[in-house]
Formats: sequence, C-alpha cells, structure tokens
Amino acid sequence: MEKVELKPGIYWVGGIDWNLRTFHGYLTQRGTTYNAYLIVDDKITLVDTVKHYLFDEMLARISEIVDPSKIDIIVSNHVEMDHSGSIGKMLEIAPNAKVVTSVMGEKGLKRHYKQDWDFMVVKSGDTLNIGKRTLHFVHVPMVHWPDSMVTYIPEDKVLLPNDAFGQHIASAERFDDEINCWAVLKEEAAKYYANIVLPYGDQVMGAIKVLGDLDIEIIGPSHGVMWRSMIPELLEEYVKWATHTTPEGRAMIVYDTMWGSTKKMAEALREGLVEEGVTVEMRNLEFTDISDIMTLVPFSRGIFLASPTINNGMLPSMGGFLTYIKGLRPKNKVGFAFGSYGWGGQSVGEIEKVMEGLKWELPMPSHKINWVPDQEELDQVKQMGKDLAKHLYDNKE
Repeated sequence: MEKVELKPGIYWVGGIDWNLRTFHGYLTQRGTTYNAYLIVDDKITLVDTVKHYLFDEMLARISEIVDPSKIDIIVSNHVEMDHSGSIGKMLEIAPNAKVVTSVMGEKGLKRHYKQDWDFMVVKSGDTLNIGKRTLHFVHVPMVHWPDSMVTYIPEDKVLLPNDAFGQHIASAERFDDEINCWAVLKEEAAKYYANIVLPYGDQVMGAIKVLGDLDIEIIGPSHGVMWRSMIPELLEEYVKWATHTTPEGRAMIVYDTMWGSTKKMAEALREGLVEEGVTVEMRNLEFTDISDIMTLVPFSRGIFLASPTINNGMLPSMGGFLTYIKGLRPKNKVGFAFGSYGWGGQSVGEIEKVMEGLKWELPMPSHKINWVPDQEELDQVKQMGKDLAKHLYDNKE
C-alpha cells in the first residue's frame, strides 16, 4: 500500500497491522493501524511514528515522497510506544531532526528511551512555522496520558490529535467515507473510547471545547481511518461519551453462571425489562470478552450484573470484569446486582459494593435466590425488571 495524500503536501505514511488481535488487554478483531503523517514544507516534518516493528513500512512510504534523511522535525504528540517506538530509528536516518513535544513528553521520552535527543519543548498554544504552514500545538493532558497533545495545521484545516478520535481498524481504506459504514466506525470508536479514554471525560470535554473553535476539515488520529465526512457525527458521540450521557430505555445484563440458576434469573430480568419497552443487551462472561462488553457501556443507562457465589465470593470472570470497570469508572448508571447461591450468598453483596463505589443509582437492593429458582421466584425477578425499567427514563413514573 502506498502513501496517501490528505491535502497537497500532507501525507499518511503509517503502518498497518492486519493481525493484531489484542491491544492493552482488549480484543481488536479488526486489527489496527499506526498512523504517521509527513508534511512537506520548507522544514520537512513527521508527526508521530509507528510501533517499532512497522518502521520499515513507514520508512518505505516516506521514501516515496522525500529523502528520509532530510526530515527536519519529528513531532511526538504522545509518548506511548505504539507512536514513539520508531523515533530512535528515524533519528539514525535523520540525525539533525529536532523532536518537538510537550514538557511531559520530553520527560516521558527520556525515561522510555534513555536518549538525550535534540528536543524542542512546546507549551499549549505555541506555534511553529515550517514554511507555508504553521503548526499549532494544544495540550490535552490525560486524553489519555499526561503528555498528550494535538497538532493543528490551520492552513490546511487538518487536526492530528494522536489517540483522540481513534479506532482499531486495519483496512485498505484510509478515510471514513471510503469505508462508508457509520455503524462500524461508531462501534470501533466507542470501543476505543470505552476501553481507554472513558475515565477522562472531563478532560475530553475540555479538549473538545478548545478544538471546537478550530476550523477542521480532516481529523487524522493515530489509529484507524481519517475523518473527513463524518466529523459532526463523531464529535456528537464524543460529547455524549465524555458527559456520560446514555440513551433512555437501554440496559445491559452481564452475568456468569455455574449450573444455570443465575442464567435463569438474568433471562427473567430481561423479560421484565423488555415488556416495559427497554432495549436490553445480554452478555455471558464465559463467552464474551470484557472489552467487547465495555463497548456497550456508553450506550447503556442500566448495568445489571449477576454471579453465583463460589468460595465465599463471585465467579472469577465477574471479579475480573468488576476490576476492569472500576478502573474505567463509568458514571450516571442505574445498577442492580443479583445471583444464585448454595449456602453463602456473598457474591451479590460484593457486586453491589462496587456499584456503590462508582456512585451508581441503586433503586432496589441486590437480590439472591437459594439453589434453583422456581417459577414464583422467577416471576418476582421479572417484576424487578419491570420496576427497574422505570428508572431508565428521564421522566420516571
């Protein structure tokens, strides 16, 4: 695959990992890209690099455009090694290049690579003239590392925001309208946000407010496709996710089961919710990876979790999911814990404690059933679903 021109003189020169299936502990069934951007001007500038094993691929694309040794500037928007991992190799070829980064970026790069490169540290709001163009730098700390910043090119109306607005997709297409499937792009953008950026909603909103004043025609993130046709839809979703705003009447039931009793309870709860008009997604932890379950979180007002009791606690699969979701800290959710037990019954209380720690609304106490539920007990759970449904709408009855 050759380089791709975004605007005259600005090129995508990144690398594609068709085979990546896990990233930061979550599944990437569609692979990913590591995007880097070359700006040909009086000062030849490379914005971000690629993970180390794709360096030759990036270098080949750069070489189609310019002599790589002529690169004057390497902008590092983010220290993480999937983006900075080829800076050292690039500097061996272009030894006179300056590395432009934030204050925290310089500290991070030195700690990662133990090299005292020729750094140029920029503050938020600083600019750098490279000829016909001026690079504008905006710090967006904790979106999603302390060093994170974006690079904006006003003359071309191009925003290069590194991890913001990314998705894990390996494809022959480089632009959103070439894939031309908003549902797929929305799902992957949501999965990326939910599994990486979710805890930093306030910082994301701060960045969106700053970036909202910019005239943007193309967004070139560091993973996935570039945005040029669906930018309004993307920003609308990001605002919802950052403010933890979820659609009314949507819920997810996440459970694991040992001998099927907890599964019966989950199905009964779902019946009650559905009869009240709630859209319900149900996932069994035995068969669904937690990162795929997290993708549903931004779209679910209710999160209902269930596990039987084992060894005075919950099943390990639920314990792992709760550890994961505690770190990502979704807000403004309606929660409910339930499950079956033989003699201890501690699981539902432990689940409920996690929900309390996340400050979710808990309209009713947790519920557990001894051994195998009978029809009367399942009918009670179904009624709980009906009662919970009232709390999934803005205007509660």
